[in-house]
Amino acid sequence: MRKLIAFDDDTFDKLKQLGRDRMATIQELADEAFADVLKKHGIPIDLKDALRKSARLSGAKTEKVAQPKKSKARKATS
Repeated sequence: MRKLIAFDDDTFDKLKQLGRDRMATIQELADEAFADVLKKHGIPIDLKDALRKSARLSGAKTEKVAQPKKSKARKATS
């Protein structure tokens, strides 16, 4: 999907220079930047990330269920 994004001249010049320095295109810089924003906000970038996040969340839930709770009555008699 194509979308237009406007940059002021100074910002665009700096992006072009960064692209030259890293031997990357503006598109590659944009892809990296947007991936970082999504990651920062906890939004999976692709299916692989979504599955990792889902597994991590379901693993945390099963750990909580698996641990037995200690009884307060046992503490008082100790």
